[in-house]
Amino acid sequence: MIKELILMEEIAQAYPVMSQLRTHLDKKTYLELVKEAQEQDRYKLFALIEKDRIVAVIGFKPMITLYYGRFVWVCDLVTDATLRSKGYGEQLLSFIHRWAQEHQYERVALSSGLQRVDAHRFYTEKMDYEKVSFVFKKELG
Repeated sequence: MIKELILMEEIAQAYPVMSQLRTHLDKKTYLELVKEAQEQDRYKLFALIEKDRIVAVIGFKPMITLYYGRFVWVCDLVTDATLRSKGYGEQLLSFIHRWAQEHQYERVALSSGLQRVDAHRFYTEKMDYEKVSFVFKKELG
């Protein structure tokens, strides 16, 4: 079952899985950021639940830019480390593809850390994504 996480207690239940990807976030900061992103940036968080357990989560934002047009940006996608290679990531990403089409978004985009070689193989070989750019960042302050 795939379920949108809206209530704070639902969002909190996803933290053990999300923290495997976002290791720099403590639970309090995670909860604050998710709520702020939901309220101000249209961020959506969905969980794949199997046998009453969250096994994978995906966070995304519907966006419009001049480069991509109307698209969905996948911010976070992670499967519990003990449950990888069971198709959960594929199920969630396929769900987002359907969600995007149903809401008249033309494409789905994401970035993935340079060190995540297995994830890159998943995106390109299994999910048929193409590498189209590098993402650059600069820390301020």
